[in-house]
Amino acid sequence: MNKKQQIIFLYYEKGFLPTEIAKDLNVSKAYITEVIKSDERYILEKQKRKSINKTKNREETKKYIKNKRMRERIFNEYIKKMHLQATMELSSRKMISNRSFRNWNTSIYDYNNKTKAYQLKNDVTVTNDVPKKISWKI
Repeated sequence: MNKKQQIIFLYYEKGFLPTEIAKDLNVSKAYITEVIKSDERYILEKQKRKSINKTKNREETKKYIKNKRMRERIFNEYIKKMHLQATMELSSRKMISNRSFRNWNTSIYDYNNKTKAYQLKNDVTVTNDVPKKISWKI
């Protein structure tokens, strides 16, 4: 079997890609394409492969959308749980604990390793009822 026959066999019968055939037979991809295009089955094979790829692409897109929706559902459930917990914390009593306040306002506090407590950042202006220092001892 000569090279042209091998190329035609591998492409049309085995379904190899031109790059795979070029690597196997150690010839250029341009030569492979030239041989393939000279065969009368080329147009039909091209349409067949295009159809297969289109179907495969549709399936992959469906999978992607399904996974994306599942991730969004999980994230939304997580947000709902956080919201419920926050609602319970904020509605259970008239005053919230300093810890709860700090959890809700993390951006205005810095942790001080020396005092082992959270301290209000220097550049933050707050009213007098906001705790300036929150101890984190259990």
